[in-house]
Amino acid sequence: MNMMMSEPTTGLLSADKPLSIAILAMGGQGGGVLADWIVALAEAEGWVAQTTSVPGVAQRTGATIYYLELLKARPGATPILSLMPTPGDVDIVLAAELMEAGRSVLRGLVTPDKTLLIASTHRSYAVGEKEKPGDGIGNPETVVTATDFAARMTVAFDMERLAVKNGSVISSAMFGALAASGALPFSKEAFEATIRAGGKGIDASLRAFNAAFDRATERSNDRPVAAPVKRLDPLPATAGHPALDRLVARIRAECPPAVQAMAYAGVKKLTDFQDPAYADAYLTRLGQLHAADAAAGGMARGFAFTLQAAKYLAVAMAYDDVIRVADLKTRASRFERVRKEVGAKADQILYTTEYMHPRMEEVCGTLPARLGHFIEARPKLYAWLDRLINKGRRVKTGTLFWFSGLYLVSGLRRWRLGSLRHQREAAHWETWLAEASALLTEDYDLAVEVLGNRRLVKGYSDTHARGLSKFDRVMAAVPMLKGRDDAAPWMRRLRQAALLDEQGTALDGALKTVATL
Repeated sequence: MNMMMSEPTTGLLSADKPLSIAILAMGGQGGGVLADWIVALAEAEGWVAQTTSVPGVAQRTGATIYYLELLKARPGATPILSLMPTPGDVDIVLAAELMEAGRSVLRGLVTPDKTLLIASTHRSYAVGEKEKPGDGIGNPETVVTATDFAARMTVAFDMERLAVKNGSVISSAMFGALAASGALPFSKEAFEATIRAGGKGIDASLRAFNAAFDRATERSNDRPVAAPVKRLDPLPATAGHPALDRLVARIRAECPPAVQAMAYAGVKKLTDFQDPAYADAYLTRLGQLHAADAAAGGMARGFAFTLQAAKYLAVAMAYDDVIRVADLKTRASRFERVRKEVGAKADQILYTTEYMHPRMEEVCGTLPARLGHFIEARPKLYAWLDRLINKGRRVKTGTLFWFSGLYLVSGLRRWRLGSLRHQREAAHWETWLAEASALLTEDYDLAVEVLGNRRLVKGYSDTHARGLSKFDRVMAAVPMLKGRDDAAPWMRRLRQAALLDEQGTALDGALKTVATL
């Protein structure tokens, strides 16, 4: 716990009630700077101020609660100030992210008869949301409903976007929203003077402060920022390259209109993954599946089987491997994105450190198929090599040594199709497609759901192994479901259960239910 307090006056203990403020922020959001600004502001106006900070959990990227108490100084009286917020007794809560606002409500810091809640409506996803195999993002509307009920008044808008737009961090925007709320008896000019006294990033901080001040005075709240919606690009008239133009022409000639946008997305993905020839092979295989779909009467169903195949065949063919990871980590666009995310300026040097833990399994998968099989068939050799390779490494991709190494690995893509990993992936997706195709005439809807099961296989290393295990377990239910009128809905339920948790506990329960049908 960190604590900072201005010099108290001496004399009798004061019974005056201080004004209490809680700030909930994550690492990099400037929560400490915001707390220091409020303390400096209060002291400059002749108040007594104290702040403490309690680091939170890593699930929220270093979430911290800063607690402040402010009290107008009274000669001859020593204030009594607390070190921690008391549920039901906080006057102002500032939350630097929407779920932090929800957390403040759960902690009892926000009460309808007392608390002003100032919150940003943007989202920074927690580890618990990111680690789920499916969509684990919490519902922001639940938080909005809770805060509307729990707070005396709420000031809520996207302060992160506003701060970034003005070249600053969210703490400046929150300071502006606090000034506009009128909750503190200090003038706007006093707030601005506090920022100027800080001596760092003054212009950008003042721009963000004033923009947030103006936005907060509108007295209208934003709805929470929704997750981005993925939209497919329409099939263009030309792709701007002869090889790609031929692929576009194939899509237009061979795919039904309802499938063309998805097939185009698949072609772009596989060209980026490997090359136009690989994307051409994708269209050839998709054409075969479309022919089977048409023979099974798929036109009456909008070619749902072909559409599903266009999506998940591309996903299967663009599997994650060591070559792909090295390629993505050495792209100029990634370095630019990282610089933008951390707010690095043009004259600043930024290094990124990646944590990598290769296993012998990934190494063998990258080797030519015959050599990979040779090593795997010799357990002692495999174990000896694994001891040398199977170690966690912190890789600084901004250095010449590590960047060159990863760049060379990414260059192996020209030999990828001869690798052991590709051989196994191709055999796996052909088995999956054959099983789905065999169901077309018997149960069209179940065939479509079987194609959708490929969503379970993703990532590489341990993540890929877990996904593949779930895929196999879901596919093992096909014989039990065949012939049932509700086979397709049950297959969909199994897949949804598999996406609920990493361990597959929900899937175990769903499979037991299917076994009793």
